[in-house]
Amino acid sequence: MGTMLLRLAGPLQSWGMDTFERRGTETAPTKSGVIGMLAAALGRRRHECNGMDDLASLRFGVRVEQAGGLLKDFHTAKSTSSAYITYRYYLSDAVFLVGLEGDNAFLNTLERALKAPAFPLFLGRRSCPPEGRVFLKIENDKNLIDALTYEPTIIPDDKKPIENRRIVIDADDNSRDTYFQRDVPVSFDQTHRKYGFRRVSEPRRIHNPMQELETMGGE
Repeated sequence: MGTMLLRLAGPLQSWGMDTFERRGTETAPTKSGVIGMLAAALGRRRHECNGMDDLASLRFGVRVEQAGGLLKDFHTAKSTSSAYITYRYYLSDAVFLVGLEGDNAFLNTLERALKAPAFPLFLGRRSCPPEGRVFLKIENDKNLIDALTYEPTIIPDDKKPIENRRIVIDADDNSRDTYFQRDVPVSFDQTHRKYGFRRVSEPRRIHNPMQELETMGGE
């Protein structure tokens, strides 16, 4: 088992699960959104409802590098019989470190797909392409929480301590203060989209012994 690390950054991102009239965004990438991006890289189509189980089984986590700002966009849509007014929300200039833990052979397959994606990649919506490279590395034999804890900042010249960054992670049996989030894809089919729940944990402070060594002057 290992952990693949991704960098999700761009002028705009939107990770929403709301109604048509008001399309909000979560403050961090959703599991369904990232799985959709990986499925696009692999060349899987929306109607392949049973083709996402291997992706959904990956343990998923996010470290917020730069939260970004909230942007509201006003839209109108019109058909032959009616008109709609919609409000769409985006995160502007946000940066996230995303981790996916799973079988190393499958992670290697995802690496190849992300480096040469079959379909264009986007950050939640088609109007939100990623900036720069998405794939960072695969940490062999390192679990998800360790990979997110010890990875140096991915923002140049950022002095904020790693320990103070928000982490959102798939909960396990040892997690405390968990809550449920409905962002596990059951079907991406545009005529019948369906999502399931997952249990999520947000560790308030990640203990990093490497910082203690640096503070004490150790090696």
